Order: sequence, then structure tokens, then C-alpha cells
Amino acid sequence: MLTRDFADEFANDWLAAWNDRDIDRILSHYADHVVFHSPRIALVMGDGAASVTGKAALRDYWTKALSMARQLFFTLDDVLVGSDALTILYTNHREERVAETFIFDGHGEVVRSIAAYR
Repeated sequence: MLTRDFADEFANDWLAAWNDRDIDRILSHYADHVVFHSPRIALVMGDGAASVTGKAALRDYWTKALSMARQLFFTLDDVLVGSDALTILYTNHREERVAETFIFDGHGEVVRSIAAYR
């Protein structure tokens, strides 16, 4: 069961890592076998993919995405807590509202993440 303290700490560190453009710190939250879903993957990678599997593939995707979004910045709007998942609501540098849901394993690492955009 996730706690409010865990959720808030995760959300703040996750956003700070993104705002610092620190790919290693971002990836430190994820399990090696993570699956990430986002409609942005197809746009960035140009291959029609809706998800990436594994930390190495996620690094490749996010490294390319960061190189294409020099002004990237996230502002925290809210954090919603579930039993084994949490959702971060934030606004990005394009003024888009984003909801990103993270499902955790028993070690506190993200095993699945799903990003949705307004």
C-alpha cells in the first residue's frame, strides 16, 4: 500500500529530475523491465509505437525526446494515491495538462507507466 508521504516524495523528486534534465535520476525510479505508454512515443520515435519496454529503450526514447524539447519544464498540479499506483497531474512547458500514472512493484520501482495528455 502506497502512502501519501511516498507519493509526494516520488512526485517531487520525479518532477525535479525532469526539470533538471537528469536522465539517470529520472530512470532511477523505474524497474529494468518497465513498460511505458504514451502517445508521444510515436511522434518522437517516428515508428508508430505506443509503448516502450525496458529501461534501455526508455533511456533511448527520453534522451531523444529531451533533445527535441529544450524548454521542457513540468509544474506539479496534484498527486493522486492508489493502493499500488499513483497519478501525477502536471502542466508541461506547452501548457498541456498531463496525467501520468505509475504502477509500482514491491520494491518501490515503477513497472508500468501511462501518460495521458489533454
